[in-house]
Amino acid sequence: MITLYDCATAPSPRRARILLAEKRVPHTTVQVDLRAGEQLGEAFRRINPQCTVPALVTGEGPVLTDNAAIAAYLEARFPEPPLLGRTALDKAEIASWQWRVEFEGLMAIAEALRNSTPAMVNRALPGPVDYAQIPALAERGLARLHHFMASLNAHLEGREFIAAGQFSIADITAVVAVDFARVVKVKPGEEHPHLLRWREAMQARGTMG
Repeated sequence: MITLYDCATAPSPRRARILLAEKRVPHTTVQVDLRAGEQLGEAFRRINPQCTVPALVTGEGPVLTDNAAIAAYLEARFPEPPLLGRTALDKAEIASWQWRVEFEGLMAIAEALRNSTPAMVNRALPGPVDYAQIPALAERGLARLHHFMASLNAHLEGREFIAAGQFSIADITAVVAVDFARVVKVKPGEEHPHLLRWREAMQARGTMG
């Protein structure tokens, strides 16, 4: 049985959760309390020394401790529906947009949040090592995030999905990024009509919890 180490309020494990739901993979879930620092405790370190979620236990080998590995494993083991693309060009387009959404969206939000939130003093990066906040990175993160929202809105004009004309992992990551942006008080507005239309359609899939 596959086990997902999750945190219901965190964006990274939500990506894995949606992927599992879209592929209808049976699994059990173990909640990790990030606010209480459970990810830094010895019990969880034995599961994932990187002290991050998600972590996926497959029973077939090492614990998978990042979304890239989890997506690669699930796509290979449960190929239908294909969320990383079918053809070579589709796979390339989806991979490109997946990278863009991670780098331009999620990383921008993380910069803004982790470098400004008092609760994250000395925790500017996730993982077992403490890093000091850099306030200028928070400002840059917000600027990057606003640009990402505008760019994604423009890209979605006339498109049902982000890449390759199909629902893919890029859509999953983008849903999580757009929703998570609210933690730094950024959300789509009337200036983002295509983004809002796409987000409403994603919600209708019923797997975005």
